Amino acid sequence: MSNRYRAPVDDLRFALFDVLNTDKTFEAVGKPEVGRELVDAILDEAARFTENVLAPLNSVGDEQGCTLDTATGAVKTPEGFKAAYEAYVENGWAGLSAPEEFGGQGMPHVVGAAVKEMIDASNLAWSNFPLLSHGAMDALQFHGNDWMKETFLKPLVSGLWTGTMCLTEPHAGTDLGLLKTRAVPNEDGTYTITGTKIFITAGEHDLTENIIHLVLAKLPDAPEGSRGISLFIVPKYLLDDAGKTTATPNHARCGALEHKMGIHGSSTCVMNFDGSKGYLVGQANKGLMAMFTMMNSARLGVGIQGLSQSERAYQNALNYARERLQMRALTGPKFPDKPADPIIVHPDVRRMLLTQKALIEGGRVLALFANTQVDLSHAAPGEAERSDADAMAGFLTPIVKACLTEWGVECAYHAQQCFGGHGYIAEHGMEQIARDVRITTLYEGTTGIQALDLVGRKLLQLQGAGFKPFAQMVGEFCQANANDPLLAPFVSELSSLLQEWVATSQSIAGKAAQNPDEVGASAYDYLFYSGYICLAYFWARSVKAAHATDAASKRATAKLETARFYYDRILPRTRMHLAALQSGADNLMRLDADLFD
Repeated sequence: MSNRYRAPVDDLRFALFDVLNTDKTFEAVGKPEVGRELVDAILDEAARFTENVLAPLNSVGDEQGCTLDTATGAVKTPEGFKAAYEAYVENGWAGLSAPEEFGGQGMPHVVGAAVKEMIDASNLAWSNFPLLSHGAMDALQFHGNDWMKETFLKPLVSGLWTGTMCLTEPHAGTDLGLLKTRAVPNEDGTYTITGTKIFITAGEHDLTENIIHLVLAKLPDAPEGSRGISLFIVPKYLLDDAGKTTATPNHARCGALEHKMGIHGSSTCVMNFDGSKGYLVGQANKGLMAMFTMMNSARLGVGIQGLSQSERAYQNALNYARERLQMRALTGPKFPDKPADPIIVHPDVRRMLLTQKALIEGGRVLALFANTQVDLSHAAPGEAERSDADAMAGFLTPIVKACLTEWGVECAYHAQQCFGGHGYIAEHGMEQIARDVRITTLYEGTTGIQALDLVGRKLLQLQGAGFKPFAQMVGEFCQANANDPLLAPFVSELSSLLQEWVATSQSIAGKAAQNPDEVGASAYDYLFYSGYICLAYFWARSVKAAHATDAASKRATAKLETARFYYDRILPRTRMHLAALQSGADNLMRLDADLFD
């Protein structure tokens, strides 16, 4: 099976420093020492680690999968995974963006996001083991008490322990108000946790000495519904008085491994908590606030997973298109010395390759920009700037998560098409990418859930608090570059779309006031409509940045032509999504449920 992966370090550098000017972000968040030279060194080292250590294990994990010892509940990871994790910890990757006060390196989140793309692309299944540790760190940093930070946060930051997020139950998925897991208070201030959770990523494995489960449960006197949910820390092994791991199990056991379509090397567990000892995080019945801190971090992370699989699929499809000989170009032979032309000369193959390139490079800037807003929300000097950045990060999170994962599925599809029948067999690895990337649209909230979050919460409930500063930023860019001959064609269309986007957002609010079904009916199409406009903005910025750096360079030419392709061939998708969301809820709701037979 092909394991080709080359970390896109040059484009990551371009996105970070030329398009997004992250050196200014680093100064704004009090980290002027994080300059281009340091980040370049981090990216180069991450490229070596991912290409040489993780990428060779990608097919190994798919073929071997994880195995469960049903007698003990222990899970064994694929060959090489443990050694790779040890190298990951030894090289300091686990705490790259974690606060220095807890043993981390204190790098901005956007730097961690760039490194994460390389880790995810090289081995998506392996990347799931440290994935939720980062969310657990955020939850404990902002909602845990001092003892929890000292006891649990430091080992998570070092990578000595990993974390999980335990929400879903067999009967309760997105509707957390239905969960049945119970927490009974003990006299010593701890709680006894009993219940079953499913779909728990990295719930059990052999990579670390302990696993820290963050578990949603209800107290005996909890209010009904989601208002009565609390969050608890439940370690796999009990701790001694010094906060160190003991050999005593905490009755938190893997009951089964899910048999999955993809990411076979990742352990997705049914976790049984049979009277486990737990510790309350934050206030009783206020667990959702802490859990959403963790979930929002994970959602941005999963968006990057979708982007990473697009990148890997594209690299392999591009290499194949340059090598595979098939027919002659319609305008005559391009390589007359060969028996046929490589398929990259054919317009339809170029359509598929350019679609991938446009969605990947534009999506990369979008994802990294969202992470700059996370950095600014934590440490910008002014309260108003922190507030705007937090709102903008919140607004962009469902767009990043949903669009980049759905585009990941699309890019995997296009890559398979480029390979033809060879894309369907295991030899080239395209079918693994197609299977692996599919989960990214599902976990941490399906695409439909992201859409409802965007429209129902971010647009309507929060009255567009994040949309407004983003729209203002786009408007200012259009105004500043309206007379630039190079950018004028892009700016003209983008400016028109911006006005339409604002009006459409306002109209959804008006319709929702008359009929609540309009929220759900418009949400999916509004999300993608918004996502394509976001990419149009970042493509225009990319063209400007590439030409400002070196207008005669290959990069400048490639960015310009890819942007033109995006505006001509992909951005018109906004017309379809706009028409669909404007058609209203009636065409979805008129058919009686009994008539679906």
